[in-house]
Amino acid sequence: MESVIRTSQRPYAKFFTALFAGMAVATAGLYFGQNVPQRLFFPLVIVEIVMIVMMAFARKRRAIGYSLMFAFMFVSGLTLYPAISYYVSTLGGDVVLRAAGVTAFAFGGTAIYAMVSKRDFRFLGSFLFISLLALVGMGILQIFFPVSGTAHLIYSAFGIFIFVGYTLFDFSRLTIEGFEERDIPALVVCIYLDIVNLFLYILEFIGALSRD
Repeated sequence: MESVIRTSQRPYAKFFTALFAGMAVATAGLYFGQNVPQRLFFPLVIVEIVMIVMMAFARKRRAIGYSLMFAFMFVSGLTLYPAISYYVSTLGGDVVLRAAGVTAFAFGGTAIYAMVSKRDFRFLGSFLFISLLALVGMGILQIFFPVSGTAHLIYSAFGIFIFVGYTLFDFSRLTIEGFEERDIPALVVCIYLDIVNLFLYILEFIGALSRD
């Protein structure tokens, strides 16, 4: 009975309102990131990772509130500043804006397709998780071993592929399983991470192309 009630609930309006509000908070964090001393960025990244771990455990008890969600968004915005600043300086602000537009188009198109088609993409979960571990491993190897421009291009394209897949997977779950209002903060964080990672890998892909 509970599963029937649960799948009938899809408060999309409140979910997307929370998502846009969270993105606005992250944008504010990105703006204030220019005032953060460089030595503090690594500790902030640690704080961000700790918050993700906390939310992963809290999600099982549905204990993630809006205050934790917005705090994470703001810290994430702060830690994004060095990466965005780097790409603005190397690629140009107009290229970064176009990458943001491509991200919005790719994310929006994928999300709408998953919601409208109602196809079940939940089977991708295990594959995406293993692929994400492989992506992280490849990223670590690149720190210690130099790679060619072609290898870096493949790496960034792989990252784009994975987070487009995660967008399909997450919106498929929302559409098929449904969700309740108390689930919204955790879902917003999950979708936000899909968007941010997709954006960063698109920027990385453009950067690899420009170097070639």
